[in-house]
Amino acid sequence: MNMTKQKRKSNFSERGACLRDWPLTGKVLVTVIIVMMSLGLCVAAGQIIVHDIIPTFWGENKNAMSDQDEIEKHSAMRGDLFADTSVEEKSTPFYQTDEFIFALRFTHIHIFGMSAIFILMGIIVLFLDLGLKARIWLIVLPFIGVIIDLASVWLKLFVHQAFFWLHIPGGALFGVVFAIDVILMLWQMWVRPSEQNG
Repeated sequence: MNMTKQKRKSNFSERGACLRDWPLTGKVLVTVIIVMMSLGLCVAAGQIIVHDIIPTFWGENKNAMSDQDEIEKHSAMRGDLFADTSVEEKSTPFYQTDEFIFALRFTHIHIFGMSAIFILMGIIVLFLDLGLKARIWLIVLPFIGVIIDLASVWLKLFVHQAFFWLHIPGGALFGVVFAIDVILMLWQMWVRPSEQNG
């Protein structure tokens, strides 16, 4: 049984399935995918910096807000870091509240978008010249990060505002793994390609 597994592993790399052995057209396609996804994540990071971080920590009059109307107006204009999201008791059913609809919409958009990125990256990770465990971790960890990131939205809105800070480990997890994937993929395709291609 163990011999069969080893034979299967060696056959997988011997038949040229590793990314470094792909033909030039395949490497170009993977490179373009990496570039476009990197641009998308950079734009998303820029939006977070401009919409959330700068107004929260360096915005004008961030300490000068005294009345509730000003606080609500400022919270609506900026991102989520210190925005007031306390849920007032209303007669509206839970599933019709603005908070629930926002969380549902945010989750719907991000779970498909982020999952699509890491499904595609995961497929490419399958072909990296790495051990089985390393490839499994590179595939699984970004999805854990996405789940933490999305959970922070629900926990912040319906449990406590402090849960917003879960965005940081969630985003860092999938961001770091994405960067590792990109470096390994580009390295294996362009810097250290297979000897049989050279």
